Amino acid sequence: MLFLAASATFAQSDRSQVRRGNRDFRKEKYQEAEISYKKALVADSLSNAAGYNLGNTFFRMENYTEADKYYSSVADSLGKGRHGSDIYHNMGNSLLNQKKYAEAIEAYKNSLRRNPGDMETKSNLAYAQKMLQDQQQNQDQNKDQNQDQNQDQDQNQNQDQNKDQNNENDQNDKKDQDKDKEDNQNDNQDQNQDNNDNKQDRDNGRTPPPKITPQAAQQMLQAIQEKEKETQEKVKKEKARLLKSKQKEKNW
Repeated sequence: MLFLAASATFAQSDRSQVRRGNRDFRKEKYQEAEISYKKALVADSLSNAAGYNLGNTFFRMENYTEADKYYSSVADSLGKGRHGSDIYHNMGNSLLNQKKYAEAIEAYKNSLRRNPGDMETKSNLAYAQKMLQDQQQNQDQNKDQNQDQNQDQDQNQNQDQNKDQNNENDQNDKKDQDKDKEDNQNDNQDQNQDNNDNKQDRDNGRTPPPKITPQAAQQMLQAIQEKEKETQEKVKKEKARLLKSKQKEKNW
């Protein structure tokens, strides 16, 4: 008897707080309504009326995250009753305000399954579908733009690299041309010097020394050495003869 009396007391408190919250809600006193509905949930955590109305209160305060939370908490139990169409319709509106178009579409479809003739839900569904289509098109366009920008960046980078490479090649070619030009100038100077030397030799009555091969030079060197050796032998013989002559004289 005591348990039943306590349960009845809690039930009365739950309904009383819900009624008070409803009065504040109609007066657009949403913060006071929130407090009353939460008190009702403290009295009865399974109160569908308190949970559903609390979701509506957060929706009016544009706190859509909290609204989704309380709508979801009673969707399963209320979805099968006469309020099923309403709760899914409100869930769709909350998701639509968060630009969660795909989820809003599913919520509106759930509402229409329970009330196929609801024109407001049909209108909201069509709007959500159009917004989802626009969103996807914008995403595709942004993706294409990003790809085009990346391609342009890669192309510009390749052009810069090719330009740098061409500049480097041009510089190397110029260096090679300058080197060839310098070598040609040096060759011309050497040729001019040779011509001047030859001319000077001719002016002095001399011809430029002939160019000989290494074999000819070796033969000439050997001939000079043999000639020198022959000369030295003649000198030795002459010295020996004089020495012999002196000895004879000394023996006198």
